[in-house]
Amino acid sequence: MSKGRFRVGTGVRDWLIAVGVAAALLVTGVSGQHSGTGLDLLGYVLLVSGGLVLAAGRRAPVPVLAGTGFCAVGYQAAGFDVAAVAYLFAVYAAMRAGHRVITVVVSVAVLAALPLAALVSGLHDTGQAFAQARGALEIAWLIAAGAAGEALRQAERRADEAERTREETALHRADEERLHIARELHDSLTHQISVIKVQAEAAVHVARKRGEEVPEALLAIREAGREASRELRATLEALRDDDKFPPRGLDHVPELVERAGRSGLEATLTIGGQRHDVPAAVGRTAYRVVQESLTNIARHADAGTASVHIDYQPDALAIRIDDDGRATPDGVPEPGIGLLGMRERVTALGGRLRAEPRSEGGFTVQAELPLERAS
Repeated sequence: MSKGRFRVGTGVRDWLIAVGVAAALLVTGVSGQHSGTGLDLLGYVLLVSGGLVLAAGRRAPVPVLAGTGFCAVGYQAAGFDVAAVAYLFAVYAAMRAGHRVITVVVSVAVLAALPLAALVSGLHDTGQAFAQARGALEIAWLIAAGAAGEALRQAERRADEAERTREETALHRADEERLHIARELHDSLTHQISVIKVQAEAAVHVARKRGEEVPEALLAIREAGREASRELRATLEALRDDDKFPPRGLDHVPELVERAGRSGLEATLTIGGQRHDVPAAVGRTAYRVVQESLTNIARHADAGTASVHIDYQPDALAIRIDDDGRATPDGVPEPGIGLLGMRERVTALGGRLRAEPRSEGGFTVQAELPLERAS
């Protein structure tokens, strides 16, 4: 729903309905047949009162039900042949509030009193009085049927909106779970890995200061600590998405390429198509695809160059990352966690991901992210 759409408050809407019903009853009473006795003023008051009392229908449905029923019987007795429209609105409000028994009891009383009121008015004999009472309710039942149809339409519309937002809710819950996992990892692993790293660094420094040969196992522990620290930092950065670590997007891709260049990889970035705003989810996923691809190239590809190409299309964002590493079409790379994570992100947006060796050598990652589904 658009946030800019004009919305009427519940209280204002109730008053608008009440005034509209009161006006309709009054116009019908003025233009219709009535007794022409001294009770006319009382009848007009009851017609207007029966409509205006509906404004309190949400707060006091049972008193409003009784009040509209009394007004309907009253203006019938005063000689006004007007349908009991306001009473049907009160029935709807009372049933919606859950007052089923009292609604049935009051309705039976009103049905029994309407023919008597028609007889009291002096305009009809017994047969006509019952016919008049039945006619007064027939129009009201038509209005009630319309109201029920509108209520059903609104319920179906809300169900459709719930269906459309279900996937968005699931993604939101997944983001919350990732943040929870990131915090748990930070609390449980960061300290221990930092201790291992510091102790190993200190041991290597002391051994070299003494002129002793540093054991290979100790060097391996130190390097493993460094690598684990880097891996954990990258994982936490990818998982966390809060105010302290704002989400990365397409605007941050040049930083990735520049960082890859500082690590010794000749990386280039080209952007094609006409740039336009894309949904935040698409921007985040595009960033993660480029980030993971460049990380894999630096660690595993033994490549000298890498190229990142982003193409803005009218209904999609296309990404391609190529390298000149040692991957060949004959080799079947084993998919790692990074590649699986990329595929899950892309698939969640309804996109496609292709990651495989190139025929001319090296590796390519291609992703296509639709824009409409992520909006």
